[in-house]
Amino acid sequence: MNEPLLPEHGGPDGGPPVAHDFSTNASPLGPPPVLMKAMQAADRQAYPDPNYRALRLHLGDADLVLPTAGGAEGIRRLTLAAMLAGRREVWVPQPGFGDYALAARALGLPVKPYAVPAEIRPTAPALVWICEPCNPTGASVPAWPELDALIVVDRAYEPLRLHGAATSLPRGAWQLICPNKALGLTGIRAGYFIAPAADEVWSRALSLAPSWVLSAEGVAMLMHWNSDDTQAWLAKARHQLREWSTKQRALLADLDWLQQPSCTNFWLARPPRLDIATRLRERGIGVRDTTSFGLTGWVRVSAQPLAAQQALQQALLEIESEDS
Repeated sequence: MNEPLLPEHGGPDGGPPVAHDFSTNASPLGPPPVLMKAMQAADRQAYPDPNYRALRLHLGDADLVLPTAGGAEGIRRLTLAAMLAGRREVWVPQPGFGDYALAARALGLPVKPYAVPAEIRPTAPALVWICEPCNPTGASVPAWPELDALIVVDRAYEPLRLHGAATSLPRGAWQLICPNKALGLTGIRAGYFIAPAADEVWSRALSLAPSWVLSAEGVAMLMHWNSDDTQAWLAKARHQLREWSTKQRALLADLDWLQQPSCTNFWLARPPRLDIATRLRERGIGVRDTTSFGLTGWVRVSAQPLAAQQALQQALLEIESEDS
């Protein structure tokens, strides 16, 4: 029997809880109070509407909005729908979120990695995943070219864009919206697709969903996602994250870390020691080793509050002292 294809993520790793988690790319600021109250008040004693009609109307055109149990479930379901609709190869960003490739490989579909848009050259009916801004790099392409393929843009990190304007997307692209990272609520598995048309891929993706794909809490989160209160809170959160990012970059630069540009609250950094992720973890601090992304020697870090930054600095100084 073949070994199962398993994803690798930041966050919980099966060890003791971390005191300061720089490995997650979710916002450390938590949810807006009004949205949190709405989730706490969600009716857990009744099934949600299995068609989620009111939610879909609230989020846009009900005939084009497709709720998902978070981004990972949406990626798996849409990849299967695309295959059933005749797509025969899958293009994924490299480096990029591993679930795009895993979903394709689980179905026996060829996976074609690309580093820049010009490398996307389908040789068969294709599904192309775009992540804007991209995980794990935090980088962004100003404008994507038109592509002869089924294009899906993962926009989980758009609300965490701290610099620059939103990307110009290809016409006819699907969009995957996952608010939980920007809201600091990754434990709530809720998101949604916006489809360009109610075509065969849409019909198959809709029919592949379980009867109740979202919990009552997930519905409440999405119902408040586009509210004025939530969006105002997010604007303030981005301002805070910019300040923390600036301070944290300076801290790492002073300790001889190389750092790549990013438009988000997370970025790639190369520490002077290859074992830094393990040694920090022993001290209760998490960073995301990016070997699984094909980036040996690098880690992904996210902007964290000043107290966490001070703990990181102290730990790195201790490690430096031990090695001197």
